Amino acid sequence: GGVGKTTLAVAVYNSIADHFEASCFLENVRETSNKKGLQHLQSILLSKTVGEKKIKLTNWREGIHIIKRYLKEKRVLLILDDVWEQKQLQAIIGSPDWFGGGSRVIITTRDEHLLALHNVKITYKVRELNEKHALQLLSQKAFEKEKEVDPSYHDILNRAVAYASGLPLAL
Repeated sequence: GGVGKTTLAVAVYNSIADHFEASCFLENVRETSNKKGLQHLQSILLSKTVGEKKIKLTNWREGIHIIKRYLKEKRVLLILDDVWEQKQLQAIIGSPDWFGGGSRVIITTRDEHLLALHNVKITYKVRELNEKHALQLLSQKAFEKEKEVDPSYHDILNRAVAYASGLPLAL
């Protein structure tokens, strides 16, 4: 946590969403599915990609059939942020044939095993920042400049970077 998975996913979404017929960023999948259910996430997906505002699903199994029916011909960009359980993947993205050709699904999760269970072919592990980039980020945020910080701050900056272990959120 805190390495920047969501931030990176948002940046990717913002830069490529216009190249798809439909797009949807489902944030906090774990929290939302726990509080409101999988059918709520499916309803959000359908309203953002199909344009139907009042889609009421009685359960997540019904949502599977509707997603497949409406999106199988569309080129979709879908980002699922903070996926925690395989059931969430099964209910929202199922299999590649749920979406039209050229569709892309990006999943952020802390559980690599979950991706393997869902037969995800390409993965990218977001790594912590190295010392140089961590110092650069901290200086930029703390002093609103990337270079030439007063030398009297170097010791405290270096200790903060070491303590944060390269995690952008901590920095």
